[in-house]
Amino acid sequence: MKIWAKTRVFAVYAVLGLCANSALAGDVTGLLTGSMQKLVLTDPPAPVPETELLTLTDAPASLSDLRGKWVVLNFWATWCAPCRQEMPALDRLQALRPDIAVVPVATGPNPLPALTRFWDEALITHLVPLRDPSRALSASVGVMALPVTLILNPEGQEVARLIGETHWDAPETLAVLDALGAP
Repeated sequence: MKIWAKTRVFAVYAVLGLCANSALAGDVTGLLTGSMQKLVLTDPPAPVPETELLTLTDAPASLSDLRGKWVVLNFWATWCAPCRQEMPALDRLQALRPDIAVVPVATGPNPLPALTRFWDEALITHLVPLRDPSRALSASVGVMALPVTLILNPEGQEVARLIGETHWDAPETLAVLDALGAP
């Protein structure tokens, strides 16, 4: 990646960091420890554009189907080593918190055989992967590197973002989700 591109990526993420939600910050900031230190609160909550996603069988899927639920929306790819490392923790989060929709979205070119092979090898049993082959959703929400995870409120708005991998089933993560109001 060229220096100017790296600088632009850094600038975008720095601006996101400066937008920490002051209303939630009092409730959550003290909990941003351990793997949650990278979490950035979004102020005001940002709408997530409606973009068509695909299931593994090429059926259309939509995030609007999840309205009314808290969503942990993870952007990943089969070729991304940190993404692959954190997927089992996302699977455990879904098992621990069935009222939260943990949604892994494979963004960009991810061959179906590679997706299903990884799911089988990693023993992922609680997650249903979606695909964003055109990168329409990931581009519209400013995902420039992987993995990136957005936490969406029941209205479908981004309330927090974490860039990089983390331990989604760690006690500090569960405490942050509780503080945000996720079940």
